Formats: sequence, C-alpha cells, structure tokens
Amino acid sequence: MMDAIRETCAGLDVHQASVVACILTGALDKKPTSVIKTFGTTTKELLQLQDWLSEYQCVELAMESTGVLWKPVWNILESTCKITLANPQRIKNVPGRKTDVKDAQWIAQLHRCGLIEPSMVPNREIRDLRDLTRYRRKLVQQTTSEKNRVHKILQDCNIKLTTYISDLFGVSGRALLEKLINGETLDEQTIRQTVKTRLKQKVPQLVDALNGKLLKHHREMINYHFEHIQFLEKQIGRLEQEIERMLQPYQEELNLIKTIPGFSVDSTSALLAEISPQAAEMFPSDAQMASWLGVCPGNNESAGVKKSARSKKGNKNAKAVLCQVVWANSRSQNRIGIYFRKIRKRRGEKKAVVATAHLLIRIVYAILRDRKPYSEQGEYHEQYTKEKAVNHFVKQLKNMGYEIELKEIAS
Repeated sequence: MMDAIRETCAGLDVHQASVVACILTGALDKKPTSVIKTFGTTTKELLQLQDWLSEYQCVELAMESTGVLWKPVWNILESTCKITLANPQRIKNVPGRKTDVKDAQWIAQLHRCGLIEPSMVPNREIRDLRDLTRYRRKLVQQTTSEKNRVHKILQDCNIKLTTYISDLFGVSGRALLEKLINGETLDEQTIRQTVKTRLKQKVPQLVDALNGKLLKHHREMINYHFEHIQFLEKQIGRLEQEIERMLQPYQEELNLIKTIPGFSVDSTSALLAEISPQAAEMFPSDAQMASWLGVCPGNNESAGVKKSARSKKGNKNAKAVLCQVVWANSRSQNRIGIYFRKIRKRRGEKKAVVATAHLLIRIVYAILRDRKPYSEQGEYHEQYTKEKAVNHFVKQLKNMGYEIELKEIAS
C-alpha cells in the first residue's frame, strides 16, 4: 500500500475522441472513493470536464503526454487546475490491465501518492515561440532541398557553374540563373556585366561552364524550383520578424547565451524556445536538464554488468541545435573545441558530439542560473592538457621499465 499525499486528485486518460477521467477523493489514511466519467474532446465537452472537476473541488490532476492530444486538454484546464504531465514510459501499468478506465485509475492512484514526475511544460508564449522556431527550421531544410534540386538539373544539362561559383544562390549566381531561365544568350560581355566582384576575373571560365545542353524542360524545372526558393525565403523572413518580436522580453537571456562560442542568433533563439528562458528554475540541476534533452549517457546495469550506455531520444530539436554548435566549434582553440577533439580521439565523432553537447547545455544552464556571460579559461585548459599529456607518457615509459626524472627546460 502506497502512502497518499493528496486527498483529492484526478487522472486523465486522453485519446483523440475521448477523455476518461478518474477522481480519487478521501482521507489520506483510508481507501479513497473513486468517481469515473468519460468526456469527448470538443471544446464544449472539455469545458464540461472542467466544470465536473470543479464540482468535486479537484484542482490537481495528471495525464500522459500522448503525442499532441494532451495539448487542447492542457490549454483549457490550465486556468483552473494544477496539471502534471507524465512521461508514458514512466507510468506504465502492469501488463494485462490495459483499459481506458484502468489507465485513468492508475494515473490517479500514482498522482495521489506523488509518484509522477512532472514533465517540463513552458508557458503559452514560449510554446508559441517553439512552434515558430521549429517551423523556421523545417523551411530552411526545404530551401536547402530545393537548391540541391537546382544543382542536380544544372549537372544534368552539363552546366558547370558550381565549379567556379562557390555560392550559386548569391547575387551573381541568381542573376545568371534568371538569365538561363529566360533563355537569354550569355556571351562574355553579358556575363561580365552580370557578375560581381572577383567573379569578373573568371568570365572566360564561366563562358565555358555555361556552354551546356539546356533544354526548355530544364529551364521550366529550374524556374519551378527558383520560384519555390523565393517563396520559402520570404516565409522565413516573416517568421524571423515574428520570432524577433516574441523574443523582446528575453533579450538578457539571448545576449548571455550568445556569449558562448558557436551560438548564432538563430541557434540561440531555437534553443531558448526549447528549454525556456526559465530553464534554471524549471530544472533542479544541469544534469536533469541534460537528461531531459537526451545528451547524457544512459544507465543500464545489472549484476555489475553495464549493458548499454545509449542516450535516450529526448528533445530532438534542442539536441540538433546543440550538435550544430558543437560542429561550429570543432576546430576552434577554445574549451569546447579542445574538449570535442579530446573525446573524438578515443571515442569517435558521434560520441564526441553528444558528449560536447552535454558540456554545452551545462554551460547554458550555469549562465542562465548565475546571470553571468561565458568566460573562456584558456590558460587553465592549456595547462590541464599539458599535464595530462606528460602524465600519460610518463606512465607509458614506467610500464616499459624505465625510471623517469622530469626537469623543465627554462624558457
């Protein structure tokens, strides 16, 4: 028998078309009274659920985070109830006891005894910001896909512009693409008037590169992709304006995170939307936040044998941002770059990226907690790396049977 800590609470089993609610009420030292009722998921029926909970003076409830189905229930009940969102993996019932009613009873029973660990759910403004940053990321990926399709068509018709132009979708590249789409004749003089800066020195090579077999079909296909790219870029610009507007109250947190090497405006806003500006208040420790994001090693040990250290899935959007920042620092001579290369040397790139992402999120947590910008401790890390290398070689030589006496050479 588990000890109860709540006299009245509820458990909700949420589905697409129905919500099964179970209220447990009664003294803490006695078996509670169970009241169960099923509601629909339309706004009218969810308001009836809210009124039904109010009749029993139930303000504490728990439910599973089933896809996106929990969101409308949360949005309506959060004004009158204190809701605990549970990870379905952590509140599974015993096999063979799987019905909607029993699920609701089980959730209510666990919540009554305080055995449900709440998931982090930020306020509505941050949830809206999260939708915008995630959608922006999708549009950027679609833009890259469209650009790759244009590259493929140009190769198909043997136009080798990318051999001489590093960014085909820069000012000069776009101008040449528009002339190709319009079917204009590109002689040396026209190309010289079209391209900018150093590309004027490559005009003879560009003339040869543009001498391909460009058919009407190719021009039409490039035009389709080019128009879609322009539309996507316009949408991305609108999204960035809205994201910037929503981030105005959080400029302090943005500026603090941007002091970490590798963080751009886009990556900072995306990470802040995922972890919330109040991350240091929502998570008790940096270790717990790293676990929630899925950038720490797993723990699966039995009888003294470690079976697996695979990290869990966590928040894939925040993890992608952190890994992007890690690669931005991979060659840098700062703490993050040195740490990445140190892990990569003995564990490989994939594990090094996740390990460095773990370091990054701990730094972010400390910055948001202490309200202090990032400061590089270069001298310490250089000294630490030197001492570790010396100890490593001394140990190797001793294992080979040599006696070592170290003497530093005066500079």
